[in-house]
Amino acid sequence: MEQTSEADTRLMLQELEGWLRTKNESAAESLREGFEELLPLPRLQVPALRRKMLLSTNPIESLFSLVRHSERNIKRTRGSRMLQRWLGTVLLACEGRFKRVKGYAGMAQSVP
Repeated sequence: MEQTSEADTRLMLQELEGWLRTKNESAAESLREGFEELLPLPRLQVPALRRKMLLSTNPIESLFSLVRHSERNIKRTRGSRMLQRWLGTVLLACEGRFKRVKGYAGMAQSVP
């Protein structure tokens, strides 16, 4: 269900929070904390093509897959700081393999 107004978004978030409380109290609280920050999103008037892409988890899953594939080459680490540096290096290496966001040419336009 696509929300195009702030009222629709508020109702959808309230329903989602109620459902989430039955499954995971912590997740429901996290949603509640960010509730007010999510409400202005419909005001951005993101075109349908970009909105569809931004609502998809495919870019995140693709990134995770690329990182998993690349991290196989990491053999020795000395603590979390080194792991963070390796992750940064892997992310930079993966950056060139990302696909362009559909409708990216219009993203430079100012938002009303």
